[in-house]
Amino acid sequence: MTTFQRMVLASRPQAEVTPDNFRLETADVPALADGQVLVRNHFLSLDPYMRGRMSEAKSYAAPQPLDETMIGGTVGQVVESKHPKFAEGDFVVGMGGWTEMSVSDGSDMRKVDTTHIPLSAYLGPVGMPGMTAWYGLTQIMQAKQGETICVSAASGAVGSVVGQLAKLRGCRAIGIAGGKEKCDYVVNELGFDACIDYKAGNLRADLKAAAPNGIDAIFENVGGEVFDAALARTNAFARIALCGMIAGYNGEDIPLRNVRQLLTNRISLRGFIVSEHMELWPEGLKELGMLVAQGKLKFRESVADGLAAAPDAFIGLLKGRNFGKQLVKLA
Repeated sequence: MTTFQRMVLASRPQAEVTPDNFRLETADVPALADGQVLVRNHFLSLDPYMRGRMSEAKSYAAPQPLDETMIGGTVGQVVESKHPKFAEGDFVVGMGGWTEMSVSDGSDMRKVDTTHIPLSAYLGPVGMPGMTAWYGLTQIMQAKQGETICVSAASGAVGSVVGQLAKLRGCRAIGIAGGKEKCDYVVNELGFDACIDYKAGNLRADLKAAAPNGIDAIFENVGGEVFDAALARTNAFARIALCGMIAGYNGEDIPLRNVRQLLTNRISLRGFIVSEHMELWPEGLKELGMLVAQGKLKFRESVADGLAAAPDAFIGLLKGRNFGKQLVKLA
């Protein structure tokens, strides 16, 4: 193979992301320098944070440059190596981006074992989404046995792990998701105690019925009305892990109506970026990997076929059309 395809950011979205914001290009396979590794990527991870990177607005990370390969997590196999720590045939997880092949100096890569864990799972429950869930639950929510936790986007790659980890720790887990199919999956497959369909139009009443004794900790992925409803049910000294605000990813202002609850319930609210806490990844990944290998942590994937399908799959992710972890199969 002498050429490969990559997807670049062609223009910045003005509001909603469109396919025209991306461009598919063909590139030549580069020659490696000493210390470099050439990887054929098998799966690409699509994640909501990418929407923020497409904007030039000030954020926790630099914007995605125009006319460069879109940023993204990947899993693949080393096809050539001039690096002492990586050999041809090694399976690796890294940040190859939206591309069939990528070159790395190894600093953003780690070898993974596919004996008991599927390769794609290293982009989901045993990767960044799983670590996001683990960190938020253990370090911020600090959920204890007998407490009630609430998770928005509960059927997604992050939310699904939060609830399962909470159940393993003896908590009552309440999910919020869009549509009966997703809610049924959250309860019947993932083992949550309840799941509220926010599209059904009875969000506040349903949440009150599901959490009659209130909510002790919230893992927030959505913002807006969903967050307001959960805030209204909080108990004193509740803890909130603020992970995402997908309701405002296109630049919309997200009002917070129950902000008084933060004071009256003495709530701790903390936003976090999991990549800033790499010192805890070995501990978290060890637990997550063990649970997946033992079949105790379930996950679901939506897989788009081929790099050309990535833009539509990403737009669908932002609109909630995916079910579980959104991936693109590259090879």
